[in-house]
Amino acid sequence: MELADLIYIDSTGFHYPDYPTILATFQGKYREIYGTDVYLEADSQDGQWVAVLALALYDTLQVAAKIYNSHSPTTASGDALSRDVKKNGIRRAVATYSQVDVMVTGTAGTIITNGQAEDTLGQKWNLPASVTIPPGGSITVTATADTIGAVSASAGTITKIVTVTLGWQTVTNPSAATAGNPVETDAALRTRQTISTAIPSLSIFHGLLGAIAALTGVTRLKGYENDSDTVDGNGIPGHHLSFVVEGGDSQAIGDAIALKKTPGTGTYGTTSVTTTDSQGITNIINFYRPTVATLSVEITLTALTGYTTSIGDAIKAAMAATINALSIGEAVRLSRLYVPANLFGAAESLTYNVTLLRIKKNAGAFGTTDITLAFNESASCDVATNVTLIVV
Repeated sequence: MELADLIYIDSTGFHYPDYPTILATFQGKYREIYGTDVYLEADSQDGQWVAVLALALYDTLQVAAKIYNSHSPTTASGDALSRDVKKNGIRRAVATYSQVDVMVTGTAGTIITNGQAEDTLGQKWNLPASVTIPPGGSITVTATADTIGAVSASAGTITKIVTVTLGWQTVTNPSAATAGNPVETDAALRTRQTISTAIPSLSIFHGLLGAIAALTGVTRLKGYENDSDTVDGNGIPGHHLSFVVEGGDSQAIGDAIALKKTPGTGTYGTTSVTTTDSQGITNIINFYRPTVATLSVEITLTALTGYTTSIGDAIKAAMAATINALSIGEAVRLSRLYVPANLFGAAESLTYNVTLLRIKKNAGAFGTTDITLAFNESASCDVATNVTLIVV
């Protein structure tokens, strides 16, 4: 069989032979020219030259395969993936600033220009360029951290007005800030690209999910639709939509929902924004910001030959990453946490034996049962403070 017969594209992708096959083919061709008794082992000059030619072809085929795979978001990576997703109207998320919804109160009609607030740690938070306090005397807007990265602020800690403005009386954050993110990974971008293709779908609900997911800063999202005439188990009224959105600008989220939802369908949640359509008609859009549920894990293990503290650190990191990757409202299954506790079957897992795994939510007690989250709760686990190893 000729090499050309081993290089082809079919319904399963691009195919090419491995290096040993290419080397054997080159050696065979060489012997057809110079005789079957020619010596082509690795310690000969002729053998080394044939190996150089075979490796050059193999490397070229590897590059060709990467070029072929770069045309699909499923297999592309790096810059190629960044280019591919532009076809879906999205782009790779760059490093972002932390964001938090703050309630601004004061005299109706007061205009706050380039307002800035400060939390108890001295970290500054920037309000939108212009905020007008409505007749009700208060408005909820999204403030952005002055410093890029994962700047944290617990609920109720942003209370100091930095930009003193006549008529602006108080500021506070009812919920914790959503931490900023590093540059979006290939895996996260592929997931978001898959969701984004739902925007033009036949289902309006899935189109809404796609539109919200495509907004800058949105990290996690869950949507609920109650098409019945009565309140459902989550407390959502009949004929209402409810979205739980982590990250992103509140006004942008409200505008996306208002643009995509069907007329007459209500929205439900504790965060409210006022949207204005192309005809100047205003509408109140409601949605939820997730309530953070702090998950703590206690892992008891027996150290075996080869166990080190660095392996223990890897266990803690894997556990925290697994919990933080759970979707909004997803239950924490104890049995599934044994997988990251054993490092997903890596060789290092042979150096210890997990004997007990316990979990708890917030200030509760450690236990060995699954933990159910509310429909608008998101799991959070800090590797430094919420994962404990007991080595015996």
